[in-house]
Amino acid sequence: MRFKNLGLVILDEEHRFGVRQKERLKQLRAEVDILTLTATPIPRTLNLALTGMRDISIMAEPPEGRLSIKTFIYEWDRDILREACLREIHRGGQVYFLHNEVRTIDRRAREIAELLPEASINVAHGQMPERELERIMLDFYHQRFNVLLCSTIIESGIDVPSANTIIIERADKFGLAQLHQLRGRVGRSRHRAYAYLLIPSWRSISADARKRLEAIASLEDLGAGFALASHDLEIRGAGELLGEAQSGAIDEVGFGLYAELLARAVQSLRAGEPLAAASNHSTDINLHAPTLFPDNYLPDVHMRLVLYKRIAAANELEALQELQEEIVDRFGTLPEPGKRLFKAAAIKVRATQIGVTKIEAGPKGARIEFIEHPRVEPGQILKLLQAAPRTYRLDGPNRIRILREMPKPEERIEVLMAFLDALSPHPESRTHHRVLR
Repeated sequence: MRFKNLGLVILDEEHRFGVRQKERLKQLRAEVDILTLTATPIPRTLNLALTGMRDISIMAEPPEGRLSIKTFIYEWDRDILREACLREIHRGGQVYFLHNEVRTIDRRAREIAELLPEASINVAHGQMPERELERIMLDFYHQRFNVLLCSTIIESGIDVPSANTIIIERADKFGLAQLHQLRGRVGRSRHRAYAYLLIPSWRSISADARKRLEAIASLEDLGAGFALASHDLEIRGAGELLGEAQSGAIDEVGFGLYAELLARAVQSLRAGEPLAAASNHSTDINLHAPTLFPDNYLPDVHMRLVLYKRIAAANELEALQELQEEIVDRFGTLPEPGKRLFKAAAIKVRATQIGVTKIEAGPKGARIEFIEHPRVEPGQILKLLQAAPRTYRLDGPNRIRILREMPKPEERIEVLMAFLDALSPHPESRTHHRVLR
């Protein structure tokens, strides 16, 4: 199709489109605006939004009177199926029974008829003649029968307010977004809806399938699509920003590092800096003293690792301060090694900001190494060397030595803070001695 003056493209049910189709739509006009609508964004699209490359708006407020859908996971059990269907039928409702194999769907219909002689059953799938399929769906909408045995043809666009129970056979074979879409076919009125996810057995399903099922069962509140999509992103990977893969490639570097590198690249491009600037350094600091949470303060190894990671990820002094207050509130007053850990992290934040790549501090002195082009005025370094020639000395083109006895770790911390404050380009940023005490 040729458009005369296309300005806006709206993609509804975005998860049904492939990358090639979406890229083709964007090629229609160089400056076209794209509005994407979906209950469960695919990992690639969600990743674009989370990294700031696309704007995102979340509509999480449900219609008035709408109730959340109760979700259950069961191994195949005839008694549970009969009870679930009869409960819905006896309250005047209807049931979706999803069996996604057209080859065996008629046999399953006979089995359900034997299990539920009280129910009237009909079959619908995508290989039926169009007229017949339309007639069956209209009959179901007008409540002329109460159990619809169907394939995933009902995944979207179906709104039957009286159908408030869905049974999904072999739920382990479906993706997280697809399960959420299928579950959304019920609960479209003011009645409580139920979703039953059936699996052959917990032993026979894969680890990823188990994660998907546990995620869909735990997030049953209205507006949980974004949270489910986030789980999907973690399970399947973020895909390729410039390629066609919409998921995958999560195990190469880990999602946390991947997101951090991507955020740096986006920030550099927006600031007009060369992309190489995205490879920001991180200061390596060694105080030759214990900087950790002792076992008797925090026995849980996993919790210690989580907190170490949060401290390492903090790139602002305010964030470190808040994290320290949180830990003190949760676990009590910090021991000395814990206090040193936060002070070392504060030194690392400031050192990284001015372009220090390595700090080695011991009882006999310290050595500070800078990147090739540090964010420090040469005049400040000369002023520092002239003011204290016996304390500071150049040791090559990008290294400075501190010639001072510092037997106690606290002395090393104080000296390093004073050194970094002296090199800070802005006087208002010299806050080390007031932070993280």
